[in-house]
Amino acid sequence: MELFKLTAHELQDKIKKGEAAPKEAWCALEERIKSVDNKVNAYVRHSQPVTQNPQFIPIAIKDNICTEGLNTECCSRILEGFKPPYDATVITKIKAANLAVFDLKANMDEFAFGSSTENSCFGPSHNPWNLECVPGGSSGGSAAAVASDQAFWALGSDTGGSIRQPASFCGIVGLKPTYGRVSRYGLVAFASSLDQIGPLTKDVEDSTLLMNIIAGHDANDATSADIPVPDYTKSLINDVKGLKIGIPKEYFVEGIHPEVKKSIEEAINKLKSLGAIIKEVSLPHTEYAVPVYYIVATAEASSNLARFDGVQYGLRVKTDNMIDMYKKTRGAGFGEEAKRRVLLGTFVLSHGYYDAYYLRALKVRTMIKEDFDRVFKECDCIVAPTAPTPAFKIGEKTGDPLSMYLSDIYTISVNLAGIPAISVPCGFTKSGLPVGLQIMAKPFAEEVLFRAAYTYEQNTEWHKQRPKL
Repeated sequence: MELFKLTAHELQDKIKKGEAAPKEAWCALEERIKSVDNKVNAYVRHSQPVTQNPQFIPIAIKDNICTEGLNTECCSRILEGFKPPYDATVITKIKAANLAVFDLKANMDEFAFGSSTENSCFGPSHNPWNLECVPGGSSGGSAAAVASDQAFWALGSDTGGSIRQPASFCGIVGLKPTYGRVSRYGLVAFASSLDQIGPLTKDVEDSTLLMNIIAGHDANDATSADIPVPDYTKSLINDVKGLKIGIPKEYFVEGIHPEVKKSIEEAINKLKSLGAIIKEVSLPHTEYAVPVYYIVATAEASSNLARFDGVQYGLRVKTDNMIDMYKKTRGAGFGEEAKRRVLLGTFVLSHGYYDAYYLRALKVRTMIKEDFDRVFKECDCIVAPTAPTPAFKIGEKTGDPLSMYLSDIYTISVNLAGIPAISVPCGFTKSGLPVGLQIMAKPFAEEVLFRAAYTYEQNTEWHKQRPKL
């Protein structure tokens, strides 16, 4: 079997047994990237490892996670050539775990603004299952790299579904941890109260291994939770007997693709047959999640992106005066979607609109969180679709931003509430596109997610299927 097809834990076992050498793994991966990425465009950069270690397992890193001395550009022209002077905490932890850091930077929507990885200055990534389709976004490059066996595992970031939705579209596992469980230090901010770094992997076991490495308190992140981190591999229990699973009725309404609905219903029945207790629940404020998200997220994005002005780093358009330099640099450096979100955010924060939009959105956000709190008093986890549709065609929604924003309708609430959620493969459409099952749990209950996801995975074959490239 070619080494690049292995999961990270399978490769780790082979290295420990002396059946494979780290250099062999890198060479196999490098050859795979050379033969496949001209079709997929999962990477914006890939080169030899920066550090060598006999136990390394190569990891793909989303282009918004800082790596010391290596370009970190958020797939935006305004950060062209930017090399951070420090590592993100997750990168420091990866190095400390005796893994090597590579210059394997994955494609993404510019500044994580998007659901398709079409908003990248490096061009769109393609879905390995159908190259005419998007891989999802904004961590589409990371998901496409893992799904096409160009990465053993990857790091992404999730602000409104940007790990889970691409995981669903690409047929892999994607985890959005509890807000505060993984340090955001060194993640270039989109919306600071929503952003979270997490793993994209070939199976659930790899997700637990990567979470063991990156989770934990960090004094450099004021929002980092000072709560002990369990050994997540102990959650790999093939048993859901007695687990109470809530099915939110608001997630099965008009707009969901019929083949997605069928796959999710079959997955729920599978969990029920394995001993889980299934109960219909209500999350009544779900319908407000998209408007609330696009007020809160754009407001925070507007604030966070104010720092990119051509003065300190990245692109600078030379002019005769500073004000013109600001205008022309931002005009040339930001893409259309980035400009749209900055304008929206600036508008909702402006005098006369702050109370009407931003403060009201924060109040409804609290109501959305309270919906989850109520359900988790009677359920261990919630199961729903990850996305309302399978992957759509490249270019299909670029002219209709609202339609694009609705791609995240099932994932956004999780970020607003700060809870953890995981997407696992649960089927395919007749045209061969993957479908993802989303499992949600109360804050810091990742172990419940892993238990439910692992049990489902071990009793199905969906995660073993790979695209033919």
